[in-house]
Amino acid sequence: MKKLPYGISDYERLIENEYYYVDKTKYIEKLENIAEPYIMFLRPRKFGKTLFTSTLENYYDIKKTEKFEKLYGETYIGKNPTKLKNSYHILKFNFSGIDTTNEETTINGFKEKVSISIGGFVVKYGLDFYVNPELTAEGLLSSVIEAFKNQRQGEKIYIIIDEYDHFANELLGFNTNQFKSLVSKNGKVRKWYEILKEGTESVIDRIFITGVAPITLDSLTSGFNIGLDITQDKDFNEMMGFTKEELLKIMEEEEITKKGQEEIMPIMKENYDGYRFSIKGEEKIYNSNMCLYFLNRYLRFEEVPTQLIDMNIASDYSKLGKMLDLCKGEEREKVIEKTVSGEGIVSEITQKFNPAIEFTETDLISMLYYLGYLTIAGEVFEKPELKIPNRVMKEIYSEYFMQILNKTTELQITQSDYNEILQEIAIEGKIDKIIEMLEKYLKNLSNRDYIKFDEKYVKLIFFCIAMNLKIFRLKSEMEIERKYPDILLIPKDQSKGYKGVMIEFKYLKKGEEEKLKEKQEEARKQIEEYGEMEEIKELKNIEKYTVVAVNDKIHVENIK
Repeated sequence: MKKLPYGISDYERLIENEYYYVDKTKYIEKLENIAEPYIMFLRPRKFGKTLFTSTLENYYDIKKTEKFEKLYGETYIGKNPTKLKNSYHILKFNFSGIDTTNEETTINGFKEKVSISIGGFVVKYGLDFYVNPELTAEGLLSSVIEAFKNQRQGEKIYIIIDEYDHFANELLGFNTNQFKSLVSKNGKVRKWYEILKEGTESVIDRIFITGVAPITLDSLTSGFNIGLDITQDKDFNEMMGFTKEELLKIMEEEEITKKGQEEIMPIMKENYDGYRFSIKGEEKIYNSNMCLYFLNRYLRFEEVPTQLIDMNIASDYSKLGKMLDLCKGEEREKVIEKTVSGEGIVSEITQKFNPAIEFTETDLISMLYYLGYLTIAGEVFEKPELKIPNRVMKEIYSEYFMQILNKTTELQITQSDYNEILQEIAIEGKIDKIIEMLEKYLKNLSNRDYIKFDEKYVKLIFFCIAMNLKIFRLKSEMEIERKYPDILLIPKDQSKGYKGVMIEFKYLKKGEEEKLKEKQEEARKQIEEYGEMEEIKELKNIEKYTVVAVNDKIHVENIK
């Protein structure tokens, strides 16, 4: 049984220390077979990009020839080596972790990353070159290319750039002016990429660039317009992240029993699965980092982790608000309401962003796709239909929606409030307190909010409050596209005797009060129909309710 490589992104260390490796090396062959030698590939954070770049680095490094069998002997590429294996000098850059406090720290951080990488390159390959601290980042790159060209005639460099856009993402979230300055026509970053492009005319033979979003591509086009973006290519849909088959193989390697697999696979699917990056992609993908976190905890403590998302990962996704704030007004609100309610959004995906122009609704939706907040769920008239991929992402959206709602209504649900709501539902099967909180929100909405108000919005507020009730599995019609109760709260651990609730919502505008009994009867009939479903019949201790909101007044009936 091999160790699980959670947090390990160095391929050589992973193999030599006998960690389990999900073999992605067939994609090395696929990449090499592409006619274009300069490749751009984007994926959300924590999908294994750094490990893959390390896999490429070790495979092509001329210095690793003698270790090839040890490093790759058991992999696909070890059994099917390509003609370019171990034939390059590898110059690798990683632009994560740059201090973006201001323009000076960003420029200095960028230069430091460049300087460290070039320094390591010079030492590794015995190049006669002085890393002059007085030179700019672009000056260093230009100088080392010239030195290599003069000293290593006939030999070539493979450039690998990991997290090319990391600092740009940080800046874009809070300092768009600084961002524009750095990638403008005379910006330091743009000039650096111009030098990189010039190097392809002499000693730079191949380039592989990874990142999260094509934020800087449009700004850098005149500086670097030679890369092929394969992000949405169906042949590379599964290059990063785990397929279901790969995940099952990990479980078998770790000797997790069939019973154990049957217990945890639905949980992992609900929380970590659902990603598809190509409209023609054949499989949905699991977030690999989250899966490894879960399995490490499961194997260590022999039980399902209480916390299903690693806090290190959660902090990465906490930037949702910053990105959504790039698009102001009703466009942002419309996107949030649609996504949280489970509706699909049919939209083109922007392939190059230009932050000099205000983000459009299409740009915002595309950014959410690149960051992993939305994924391709289907196709409508040859356009992608985008949805939230899994429960973890739904929780993050719900938290952001509640932040906006709290700001709009000047209300705040405290942890004490949540505890009271939780206890009342779980112990008594009652919904008085959560309905009381829902009614408070409705009463504090402005008249303008009620112009666009409907049943869906009432359910949305309730859904987002209920997402914080962690002992329940929350199912809804919004999530499951078939005849289904509006809201179903099911205890995760039914052995403790906790109660659950099923709710059917209806909504009437102000002035339609005379239709109340009609709506209540309609909801009652639906509740009774749902009660006959086999899935519902199997549930124990479920209380059934109809909830009819008349403007900001809520009427509740307990259906026995």
